[in-house]
Amino acid sequence: MSGLMYPTEESRQSASRSDSEKSDTNFVSFYEGMPRAIPGTIRLFDRQEYYTVHGDDALFVADTVFRTQSVLRYLGGKGKDHPGLPSCSLNPAAAKSFLRDALTSKQLRIEIWCSTSGDGSGRRSGSWAISKQASPGNLQEVEDLLFLNADVVSSPMVLALRVKAQDGLTTVGVAFADATNREMGVCEYAENDLFSNTESLIIQLGVKECLLPGDETSTDYDINKMQGLLERCGCVISKVKRTQFSSKSIEEDMQRLLPVSEKALLPELDKKLAMSAAAALVSYLRLLEDESNFGKFALRTHDLSEYLRLDHAALKALSLFPESQGGSALANKHASLYGLLNRCKTAQGNRMLSQWLKQPLVNVHAIQNRQSLLSIFMEESELRHKLQDEFLRYMPDMLRISKRFQRSVATLEDVVRCYQAVVKIPELQACLAEVPVGSEADRTLFHSTFAAPLDELFQHLSKLVEMVEMTIDLDELAYHNYVIKPEFDDGLRAIKAKLDQIRDQFDEQHVKAGNDLRLDTEKKLHLENHSSYGYCFRVTRTGGLYFTTSAMRELNDDFRSLSDEYARTQSRLVKDVIDIASSYAPPLEQLNVVLAHLDVILSLAQVSSNAPIPYTRPQILERGADLLLVDSRHPCLEVQDDVNFIPNNVSMVSQKSEFLLVTGPNMGGKSTYLRQIGIITLMAQIGCFVPAAEGAQVPICDCILARVGAGDSQLKGISTFMAEMLETATILKTATKDSLVLIDELGRGTSTYDGFGLAWAISEWIVTHIHCKCVFATHFHELTNLARQQPGVQNLHMVAYVAPRDNGSRFDKDITLLYKVEEGVSNQSYGIQIAELADFPESVIRLAKRKAEELEGFDDHQQAMDMPGDVAETGVALVQEFMTAWRERTEGKRQKMDETEAQKEALDSCMKDFDERIRNNVRCVITDLEPWTAKVMENF
Repeated sequence: MSGLMYPTEESRQSASRSDSEKSDTNFVSFYEGMPRAIPGTIRLFDRQEYYTVHGDDALFVADTVFRTQSVLRYLGGKGKDHPGLPSCSLNPAAAKSFLRDALTSKQLRIEIWCSTSGDGSGRRSGSWAISKQASPGNLQEVEDLLFLNADVVSSPMVLALRVKAQDGLTTVGVAFADATNREMGVCEYAENDLFSNTESLIIQLGVKECLLPGDETSTDYDINKMQGLLERCGCVISKVKRTQFSSKSIEEDMQRLLPVSEKALLPELDKKLAMSAAAALVSYLRLLEDESNFGKFALRTHDLSEYLRLDHAALKALSLFPESQGGSALANKHASLYGLLNRCKTAQGNRMLSQWLKQPLVNVHAIQNRQSLLSIFMEESELRHKLQDEFLRYMPDMLRISKRFQRSVATLEDVVRCYQAVVKIPELQACLAEVPVGSEADRTLFHSTFAAPLDELFQHLSKLVEMVEMTIDLDELAYHNYVIKPEFDDGLRAIKAKLDQIRDQFDEQHVKAGNDLRLDTEKKLHLENHSSYGYCFRVTRTGGLYFTTSAMRELNDDFRSLSDEYARTQSRLVKDVIDIASSYAPPLEQLNVVLAHLDVILSLAQVSSNAPIPYTRPQILERGADLLLVDSRHPCLEVQDDVNFIPNNVSMVSQKSEFLLVTGPNMGGKSTYLRQIGIITLMAQIGCFVPAAEGAQVPICDCILARVGAGDSQLKGISTFMAEMLETATILKTATKDSLVLIDELGRGTSTYDGFGLAWAISEWIVTHIHCKCVFATHFHELTNLARQQPGVQNLHMVAYVAPRDNGSRFDKDITLLYKVEEGVSNQSYGIQIAELADFPESVIRLAKRKAEELEGFDDHQQAMDMPGDVAETGVALVQEFMTAWRERTEGKRQKMDETEAQKEALDSCMKDFDERIRNNVRCVITDLEPWTAKVMENF
């Protein structure tokens, strides 16, 4: 013993540091040798108890999650010049939150790497491998990780796309999949060179990710143009090998994925281009690697014409959904139409409302059915609140639970949640029976939509209720224990009896020990089930001494053995119960749809009745009818604090006012007026009531197209003007006579003359060739002359009260914006006055006024110089004639009066004689001769 050396604490710490440094060096070597990730990918390394990110990923996480780089540490550093690999740690909760945000808001790809050494250290170089991958359109591998305790509020949609150009015709084949709902769809259509049909499809489906054939060096013209469109729509682009777009085995693959009932006839297989895209989608999602997918997918054909179509510009202009800022939605939920209308209580309701906004209906009867259901609940606020707070609030997302059943990862808690939802159906039916329904048609509709499906589904699911009540110990739910009833199984019952007997013996030993030690068993000596020691005794109430006896040790051994046997027996029974419950997945999914429909209708009814001025039911008319709104309002603006919204009428009548040209001051309300027309039209076509007075008439529109707001994309090489022209080109090539077009400030991204010329040409083309309803807001006041030349054009202007200031220039005016729309033209934009309202520095305002006067004079002169030769010569000759006459008449009057009086009288005489000729001459009007002569007279 004397010759042995024991390691000191310092030597042990030194050895630990050495092992850690060696591990860090090995990991850095492995990390630097990893293949490059696809751009937009974050790699996380699972260390079992926490996650780490490294390199640029660590810098990104430090900035976006922790908002500071002080959380970084550096691995394998070699002095100041080589500080090492930046690294950052995330605990499991923070990692899940980051992953959810990265995939659903930031549109990033994720790779999760696990150690193959099994200890989470990855000490051996190269001992890491990918365990999970996910992208915005494919969350399958991380769905349980991200949404275990949270409902999926939006379904990730991934789309594969194939383009074929032949004989001057471009055809697009599309396949899309919603892995959450296990649905696939295909679509084939002819496309224009702007791919506007594809843009509408992406918006209708809410696509998060798109697969394109090719690689990084692809030079295919159509694919490159498509890529630009997808980036504009915020889709993540994934390039896959062209060989994956092969339809050789797709028929066999679909036979495995579809239920037996759908395998007989597959008309979708005739769409060869779309099915080649489906092949790429099946491969990318690895659907055939998961046997739980077999026989579970549904296949359908998507028809673009079934829904109102929106382009991306309209989606933004109408603010349908909240924009992401810094990884989170806007704080103000009323900033988007979805935020305003969403009072849903369930995740399935949230998803359905989002789908309705992306897919407004074009069928009058279907829209009227939704309106009728909404009107039933409009006046019943107490029943609405009862349905929402006592029933819908407690309904789980049974679609997600159903998918967990199918993947064999469900738990008894999932079974219990479904049971708790189903047992509420009779009470829900009784509550719905209290809803007063007016006409016979409404009663039939209400019954077929809610009452009948709920009754039928409860009949199917009543056996599930019986099975749960027979097998699961519902009394234990109060303690959050999800266990099988011991009475359900003979073996379980026998084990439970033995466990109860041992517990009684523990109590006897407790009393015996108290007597032996003369300690009060209620206050001084406690019997406890310790996590490490098992059942034992503890002396004193707080802390103190733990001890046991030989008899207690024997009882503990028997108790552990029986507990393990009980757990094994129950585990087998739990699996049987879950397998039985999983057979009820189809009716549970149907129940989910009925509850979602009810949730959305109640949400729209609540918003419609609780608005500052209750919404009204619009009359839905067939395509081509007149659009008439009385006292219409912008639904998102009127609910904001401290806003007293000014309502306005809208009248878009064929051949009279189908093209509204709106002028007026900056900040006068032109853009709001334009947007509220689009929003009201869309609200009407989802079946919602609208913010307008009674008597609103809204015709069906096939699409809403917009050119609103100025923005560029420097990273994509698109200037403000180019973005404007791309959006306008989409309008001109996509709009039909049944479309609604919204154009705001077209042409301001270039010179004034070019902008005006484009604005005029585009307006005239819409009026004369497309004949659609259009609202055009502009500062080009010369554009108002279009109303004199073309039928169907009506000039409107935003009213402002303007008061000139004493002894000021024409720019020295006080302006009060009234936000009221009236017929006629506004002759000025009052930009400088608006700048004054915005508290611009006085020196800047003075300079602006001076420069405006200079440029206005130059502009008049330039216009005069640009006149055709004959017009200019006539105008110059007329001015010369006027001056000669003035001189001669002055000479003739000098004998009778003094010089000044002679000039004034001669000038007045000339003005009367030349007035009509001056007004009829373009050159003289532009040079503004009358104000000049008046100024000459003032000088006398």
